[in-house]
Amino acid sequence: MNDLHRHLSHLYLFQSVARLGSFHAVAKKYGLPRSSVSKKIQQLEDKVGQRLIQRSTRKLNLTESGRDLLAATESLSTLVEDAQRVIDKLESTPSGTIKISCTTIIGQQYIIPIISTLRGLYPNISIDLCLSDHYVDLIEQEVDIAIRIGHLPDSSLVARKIADKRFAWYASPEYLEKNGMPTDPESLNEHRGLVFKNEKYAQDHWTFKHANGDIKTIKITNQLTTDDGRALREMACLGLGVIMIFPFLIKNEIENKQLVPILTDWEHPDRQPINLVCLGRNYRSRASTSVWDILSKNLQEAFIDA
Repeated sequence: MNDLHRHLSHLYLFQSVARLGSFHAVAKKYGLPRSSVSKKIQQLEDKVGQRLIQRSTRKLNLTESGRDLLAATESLSTLVEDAQRVIDKLESTPSGTIKISCTTIIGQQYIIPIISTLRGLYPNISIDLCLSDHYVDLIEQEVDIAIRIGHLPDSSLVARKIADKRFAWYASPEYLEKNGMPTDPESLNEHRGLVFKNEKYAQDHWTFKHANGDIKTIKITNQLTTDDGRALREMACLGLGVIMIFPFLIKNEIENKQLVPILTDWEHPDRQPINLVCLGRNYRSRASTSVWDILSKNLQEAFIDA
């Protein structure tokens, strides 16, 4: 009897037959052939080794064994019906907590403004926003959706590309007035570089491609480092050095002339993809799928203008 769990559907049909009083009524309720209902009841009787229902042309009656089994499984109907109500609610109204992970600047500039849209559309979804410039393991930290910049080495991630961007180089007008405008990549050796660096990555090799095809890579030796993108941006605005960054991350500072482009005859040779990622479609709830779709649409529109 230790495999009775395999017959839970048979038990539920048995309860329905007992309540409704006929195989025909149960077949009609669940959209099954009458013969299928009768067969499943027969299989349950074979399993328990007892006749559960006495059949006649006019009516069905439970045997003593049938009455005992009905009483023993009384809570099954309530369990199934409660579970169905939960499923119906989840299918009709996305709900739950969705954890989103991204860098500090992207979260501040692009994700936080979208949250009001999400809350308006899905008031039953709670957002757990994790802002960090450190590497985040989606499984270990139970992240539902993340934004990753750069090519993805982990093929197990499901990704949707929302933009392609290049690095560029900037400094504050105050810094340039004091230290002069760099004339070529080599001249950066005479300047202070502001470098992003964390436990896994140091952005201290800057690569330049000229319109004529020349490519140069410069190791930034005179540097200030930080593991926080917002701090890097603030140091540049305060005139502490030259920064290599995606322009869309300093859009406001560019518009306000706090930071100005340098070495404009050069560009970074590689375009970096910006991806919305999750562990896989099988990991997604209805709530995470809803958030995924809103983030994808709104971020694509935001990055087009950035």
